Amino acid sequence: NRIFSFFDSAGSIGKRYRRQDELGTPYCITIDYESLDDNTVTIRERDTMEQRRVLISEILEYIDKNEQKIKLKYL
Repeated sequence: NRIFSFFDSAGSIGKRYRRQDELGTPYCITIDYESLDDNTVTIRERDTMEQRRVLISEILEYIDKNEQKIKLKYL
């Protein structure tokens, strides 16, 4: 697997995002109560702070597509 994970439940969601930003984590995946109902998570990109709801089964695909966009941007 190419994805490393870190579980953080301390403090508010904003503080959690800031901690991961400081560590250089490119994507934060948030599992919340809505995730239990619709099998989605929120993915937040560090550089743009853009947040999207994505099906759990499509997390890897979303990250792969986003990484390709970033690579093309810097060609």
